[in-house]
This record gives sequence, C-alpha cells and structure tokens, in this order.
Amino acid sequence: MTALVETRGLSRRFGGLQAVDGVDFTLPEGEIRAIIGPNGAGKTTFVGMICGRVAPSSGSILFDGADITSMPADRRVMVGIAYTFQITSIFANLTVEENVTLAAMRRHVGRAGQRYSAAELQDASLSALERVDLQNYASKTAGNLAYGHQRLLEVAMGLALEPRLLVLDEPTQGLSDTEIEGFIELVRDIGREATVLLIEHNMPVVMALAETITVMDRGRIIAEGTPEAIRADRAVQEAYLGAPADG
Repeated sequence: MTALVETRGLSRRFGGLQAVDGVDFTLPEGEIRAIIGPNGAGKTTFVGMICGRVAPSSGSILFDGADITSMPADRRVMVGIAYTFQITSIFANLTVEENVTLAAMRRHVGRAGQRYSAAELQDASLSALERVDLQNYASKTAGNLAYGHQRLLEVAMGLALEPRLLVLDEPTQGLSDTEIEGFIELVRDIGREATVLLIEHNMPVVMALAETITVMDRGRIIAEGTPEAIRADRAVQEAYLGAPADG
C-alpha cells in the first residue's frame, strides 16, 4: 500500500523534556490507525507535528511523498490534512451550520482558480452535519450544544475540509455509550474514503476500529501491529494495558 504519511527521526523537545524521540512512522493510505499509550507518551505532540501545529526539533515529515516538515498548518489543510482537537475548538457564538460552513470555505476558497456559491457551501455544510447526525441542530448556537454534540460538530468541521487524512484526538471523550456506538460506525464510513489517524484511550473503540495500532511510551514507538498482536504484546501490557494475569 502507498504511504500517505511518513516520519523519519521525528523529535520534539520542550526544554528538558523529550516529548517525542526519533520516531519513524508509516501510515498507508486508506488505513484506520490508532495511536495509544499512557498519559505523557507523546501522542498528541506527535500528531501535532504531523498537522503542523507543533514544530519538530529534528526529523522530517512526508505527506504523499512530499516533504511537509516546514509547511505551515493552514497549508497542510489545503493538501488534505484535518485535525480535531482533544479539547473542542468550535466557534461558540456561531450556529452549528456556520461553524461547518467556515470549515468548508477554508477548504474550497483555498483551491486556486475555483469559486463556490453560497448554495454549494451550504450543501457541503449540511452534508457534513448529516454524516454526524447533527442536521437537526444546524440553527442552534454551537456553544449551547451538549459537550458530546460539540465533539461531533468538530468532526463535521473536519469532514467539511474534505481531508485525505483525518486526525481525531480523543474523539469519544464526553460521548455517551449510544453516541460512541454511532461514532464507531461513522469512522468506519469515513475510512472508506479517507485515511484516519486516531488517538484514543477507550480500548473497546480502538479494538473495534483500528486495522493497525501504534503504541507510544516516553516519546517512542514501543510496538506496532494488529489489535490481536498488540493485545498479546507483553511490553504493551506492562506499559499501558496492565500486566497479564499470569504475571
């Protein structure tokens, strides 16, 4: 499979803290990949570097074979990278539809030589809202939504960017069990047309969605493999999943 994302020796230091330490990583196009690890493992810093929100201290990042290490975050959106935050980043005073329309405008207006009508942008916005089942909230003020719905709104904003890579950072945080079930189906649907990179602590969600799991600890990748292989990996059990019953 063709690699959509590659990192080579990617590192980030904050003062005396080595948050990410020389990570070599490959994400094939069309895959749903999960990154797991204990708090402080460097997961969010790592994906922040892929998305352009954190500058690497050293190493390189390739997207579809092109070096994007120095590319600013807004340009990465234009080439097809969308990132939803661990903490919601919606425009609280705007309506739900207006939030998604702004995302759609950011993607569509950034395409050289193309102009989109208000009707086309509205169609793109409502289509994204329908995919996350928020179409009935389109006229609601975003800041008045329940937290779980705000997380889904952020996913809709990501979808409106028509990404090739959608990065989801703790997306099920604050969702009810019923919403999580719907979210799993949503990500499976998204995975049919985009590559998904997921940071998630909810292990049933990870096991249900991920084709491959990358495990980080102390800024490094300590294991990578199928959900079955990761579940059985002793180093992963010790670092994150808890020691096996037989000691």
